[in-house]
Amino acid sequence: MSPSKVKGLPHPLILLLLGVVVAAALTWILPPGAFDRRDDPATGRRVVVSGTYHSVARAPVGPLAAAIAVPRGFVAGADVIAVVLFVGGAWVVVDRIGSLPALVAMLVGRFRRRGLWAIPVVSLFFATMGALENMQEEIIPLVPVLLVLGLGLGVDAVVVVAMSAGAAMIGSAFGPTNPFQAGIAMKLAQLPPLAGGGLRLAMFIIGLTVWIVWTIAYARRNRVTAPVGNVDNVDNAASATGESALPAKHALVLAVAIAPMAAYVYGALRLDWGFNELSGAFLVAGLAAGLIGGLGPTGTLTAYLEGAQRLLPAALMIGAARSISLVLEDGHVVDTILNGLVAPLSHMPPVIAALMQIPVQALVHVAVPSVSGQAVLTMPLVVPLADLLGVSRQVPVLAYQTGAGLMELLTPTNGALMAVLLAAGVPFQKWIRFVAGGVVLATLLGMAAIAVTMWR
Repeated sequence: MSPSKVKGLPHPLILLLLGVVVAAALTWILPPGAFDRRDDPATGRRVVVSGTYHSVARAPVGPLAAAIAVPRGFVAGADVIAVVLFVGGAWVVVDRIGSLPALVAMLVGRFRRRGLWAIPVVSLFFATMGALENMQEEIIPLVPVLLVLGLGLGVDAVVVVAMSAGAAMIGSAFGPTNPFQAGIAMKLAQLPPLAGGGLRLAMFIIGLTVWIVWTIAYARRNRVTAPVGNVDNVDNAASATGESALPAKHALVLAVAIAPMAAYVYGALRLDWGFNELSGAFLVAGLAAGLIGGLGPTGTLTAYLEGAQRLLPAALMIGAARSISLVLEDGHVVDTILNGLVAPLSHMPPVIAALMQIPVQALVHVAVPSVSGQAVLTMPLVVPLADLLGVSRQVPVLAYQTGAGLMELLTPTNGALMAVLLAAGVPFQKWIRFVAGGVVLATLLGMAAIAVTMWR
């Protein structure tokens, strides 16, 4: 059941458009201001200069400008939207060949007698990808096949989202190797890339364990039974495939389809690749898979286009979410919000100021849904604060990872999250009820890591 069909629950796109309205209203209420910026050679980005906040001319965003910000959001998020459409097209080609159903049937056959043990396996994979390359948008096209897997395992759509997107966001938040989150923050804090690596690895292991336990506990309370027809389809596929290795044809097709992701992980870490490179790689892989699978040129392109069309609602979520931050930037109030949150910390005791950085980073992330963009915006302000308070520079980095990273699981301005929820048919309110407790536990882990850093 889609979110729009649940009585009393607004469609995710309505929530995002309301966010645009609220952002526009804030540009009329809050005083405009800005920090000076400078080029940072370590990261190649423009960063704020601490202590330079000043008032600027008012630039309130009116109704027409707010409406125009929505299509501008699509332009600003074009690379993300493109990767969703291109990756989605490739996976539909693989599905049309029959390789995805064969893979799902094999997984169901292997794990059906082992109950919920598939959850740790799937969660570990996505958490690792989150830790390696901040995986989020890439999950959107995978939701349909993950739902089929969940159906065979007897778990609902909330569990499917939790063990994929949720686990990836936990991995992104606590992973020691995430170049777009921990990597940028540590560069801006002038810390070595592997500084505190042991602590962050422990956070990753404990955080993922907590998340898996939380997900399994929910799954035990909410087992589902698939309709008879769907169960028969999965069982028949499992019988045809068996529990051994995949047939050579399907194994080759899946290897071709997965190859771009493996190349992208290396490219993102070593070659400064972005989403455009990933889109191009999946375009080639999707076409190659179709030809290998026997669809022919016309059949391959037809399936590819159908896959892209299925992901258009998800693309709408991403563009609308990006427009919220554009409105705040146009109204010159992003820095005002940041200054209002950070300035009071300098007057607090060191321990309180250190821990309060977690909710501050979480609130900032609602207005700045890009974790890398938030690092560039906030770290130059909180790193000098750490020096002033006499605490390790690891403290603001850990607070940023915990606050911004975990808010990814909660904020409707995260277009990838909203797109995954829409594709899975999970109402946003239902997701919040599930995820709130897990986020609290993960936040306690981040607080404990800060305490260890301050007192060792």
